[in-house]
Amino acid sequence: MKKILILAIVLCSSLVLTQCGAYSFTGGNTGDAETIQIDFFPNQAPLVEPALTQRFTNDLQDLFTRQTNLTLTNSNGDLHFSGEITGFRITPLSGTANQTAAQNRLTVSVNVRFENKLVEKDNFEKVFSFYSDFDANSQLTGGVLEAALDEIIERITQDIFNASVAKW
Repeated sequence: MKKILILAIVLCSSLVLTQCGAYSFTGGNTGDAETIQIDFFPNQAPLVEPALTQRFTNDLQDLFTRQTNLTLTNSNGDLHFSGEITGFRITPLSGTANQTAAQNRLTVSVNVRFENKLVEKDNFEKVFSFYSDFDANSQLTGGVLEAALDEIIERITQDIFNASVAKW
């Protein structure tokens, strides 16, 4: 009786797992896609942070190669990302009694074009944006800039992943 119960559990588990298709446990459904092409995202914002373009592109590539089984390619990928960084701005967030800023906000915006050559209805062009707040007495350099960019890039790349393959 025990053997029949174990066999039934194994068969049911196998059936459930095979019905998931190309779904991965990290949340991405890549369907029949095997390759991904992520072009360099040039910085076309009025205010330019030199390291942002390379860092953003690398982090987006890393996210997709870590969380999917897709192979990164330089051309003709089944899934294709292109776009540009369109915004890098610093704005005062809250004031003090002396009419100076207590906090500033760094906001980064990225225009993304996504093309799924296998399922064209999934294609989109969309602007993704996120921000990080920092003390107005701090200069946006060194560790402050690194921490802000870490937070912003992580959120934007995850939002792009969710919109393209996780469908959230």
